[in-house]
Formats: sequence, C-alpha cells, structure tokens
Amino acid sequence: MNIHEYQGKEVLKQYGVAVPKGQVAFTVDEAVEAAVALGSPVVVVKAQIHAGGRGKAGGVKVAKNLDEVRSYAEEILGKVLVTHQTGPEGKQVKRLLVEQGCDIKKEYYVGIVVDRGTGCVVLMASEEGGTEIEEVAAATPEKIFKEVIDPAIGLQAYQARRLAYAIHIPNELVNKAAKFMLALYEAFVDKDCSIAEINPLVVTGDGDIMALDAKLNFDSNALFRHKDILELRDLEEEDEKEIEASKFDLSYIALDGNIGCMVNGAGLAMATMDIIKYYGGDPANFLDVGGGATAEKVTEAFKIILSDAKVKGIFVNIFGGIMKCDVIASGIVEAAQQVGLDRPLVVRLEGTNVEFGKRILAGSGLAIVSADSMADGAQKIVSLVEAV
Repeated sequence: MNIHEYQGKEVLKQYGVAVPKGQVAFTVDEAVEAAVALGSPVVVVKAQIHAGGRGKAGGVKVAKNLDEVRSYAEEILGKVLVTHQTGPEGKQVKRLLVEQGCDIKKEYYVGIVVDRGTGCVVLMASEEGGTEIEEVAAATPEKIFKEVIDPAIGLQAYQARRLAYAIHIPNELVNKAAKFMLALYEAFVDKDCSIAEINPLVVTGDGDIMALDAKLNFDSNALFRHKDILELRDLEEEDEKEIEASKFDLSYIALDGNIGCMVNGAGLAMATMDIIKYYGGDPANFLDVGGGATAEKVTEAFKIILSDAKVKGIFVNIFGGIMKCDVIASGIVEAAQQVGLDRPLVVRLEGTNVEFGKRILAGSGLAIVSADSMADGAQKIVSLVEAV
C-alpha cells in the first residue's frame, strides 16, 4: 500500500526523522492559508499523487510570495501529471503539500528496501540525491553504497556512520546523519514497510539533516497490525479493479496487455504470464484466486477481468490441489452468465475433480475452448485474440 508524501512525513516525524513544516491543502484557498500559517518567506507547492517524478512533470513549484502560491496552486490542482511512474494516462492532482522553503546546501539519497538477493533489509545511500536512483544505478553504480542489515540485531550505528562517510556527509554532521538513518530504519521495521525512500535527504545551510521528500510503501499483508496506516489509504489513487479485488481477498494487479488471466497460485500466475508472452501475447493482469477460493470468489474474479475494456480474451489456468476444479468451473459459468461472455475464453483445468469440472464447462452452453496443457492454452488464447 502506498501513501502520499505528506502522510509519510507525518509517520516519520513520530520516529524523530526531521522533515520541513508543511500542511496539506485540497483547495487553492487552503493552499494560501497554509502558506500564511507557515510564515516562511519561501514555500514549496507540491502535487500529491502516488508517483515519483512530480518535479519534472511540473508538479513542484517554489513560491516567493502569496500571489505565487495562489497561482501555482491554481495551476497544479486538477492538473493531470504524467510521469515515468504514472503511465501515459497520468494522475489527476487532488491535493497539495504546502511546505516551508529550505536552505539546501547538498542533496543525498537514502533508501531502505527488502533485498531478495540477501534475504535481508538493505540500507542504500548515494551522494547523487535528487536524481532517480535507477538513473544513478545505470550511469554511476559506484556511487551507490549499501549496508546489509542483520535481522537479529538490526541496523547498527557503525553501519549508518560508514554509509554517511561513504557518501561524503560533512564530518561534523556524520553522527546526525547516522541518527537520521537509524530513525528511518526503526520506522521501516515498526510499520512493516516494503520501501522507505528519502530523495533527497538534504544538508541545510544551518547544519540540519532533513528529509525533503519521503516515499513509504507498506506490506499489504501486515496492514492488519497497523490500523493507523490503513486509514491513510487513498482509494482515488488506486485502480478500481484492484480495489474491488481486495474486497474479495484476491491478488490482482492490472497490466497493459489484452489477455486476461485467472490462475490459482502466485507461481503459476507468473508462469502463465511468461508463457503468454512467449507465444506472442500480452497479459492484461496478474490475478491469483488463491488455493481456497469459493465459487463466489471465482465469479467476482471473472467479473473484474471482464470489466477491463482492454481485455480481448481470457485464459483460465487452474491446477487443482486444495482448489477443486469443479468449484472453478462453477464460478466461471456463473460469472459468464451474469455478465454475458462476449470474448474468447480458454480454460485449462488439471487436478482435483478435473473431470467433474470439465463436464460443468461442457454442459454450460458457453463458447469455452478447452486446453490440455498450459502451453496449449497459451497458444490457443493468443491465436484467438489475434483473430478478434
């Protein structure tokens, strides 16, 4: 789950991470009122959307008086920002962060992620702050320094200091920077984050270490432990189909292709998308109905796939273990009858009650193409979609 920058900064403040003073605004008048309340000679008007690259897209403006605050707020609110993370459709700005200006002496990057390679949390830092970390990794990877954190003992002060020295934090501020990193790590672990990214972390003219921007993502599976974080969810920033899927405990991620996928098991779902690509197709989604899905759950999953106008065909790939093939088949038939099946549908069933499931599909009267294997199913749906 993602949250907005201003929300992330409020979370980090609870752990002693220094951030600029700021207020959220939903209207132009609120933006001006926030600037007055801050009393800063320079304020920054920042678009709040769940995407990076806002500055390059015109979503961050520095205002030197109240007239400029009003002008920038009018310009940004309601604007559709298109960044490398939004896709070509962009995201509409519905709220702003009005923040006090900062005397920036130097910008750095600090981030914490879960590294699959080591199976540990990793703290990363670079002196190339203010730049997308992917660009730094591609152009100057030697400028990214990492500390692998032992989960048994957590981030150690000497690791944080070593990183601070590596990215050339001024010597007199190394301990302050280390304290900042330790607080960031505490927030990361305590709130079950998947990403905590500060870009840029800045050294100010008066010697402060501050998070000028903050991106926090959270492990959705741990949200039951964090009601306060769940309350920060902004549904308007999320895909409607993904929101609907979450209501039925379905793992759904929208993609850009035209072949809808319904699979049980994350590994099989990934393999299904891979084999569709292998045969020249393009998946429209990742959808894992899970091992213990009911007919109702399968019906809702099918409806969600069909609600995507880009979907030109559907591939159902089920290996029944705990999940029974007849349950899947019943759900498919029920959903297709409710919404009206008007696109090619290929179904591959294997496992528990497979013959029963195939009889349900065959007796449904629906135009369902049966597949004998995953490869056979992928080839058939790709061919059918190409023919549409």
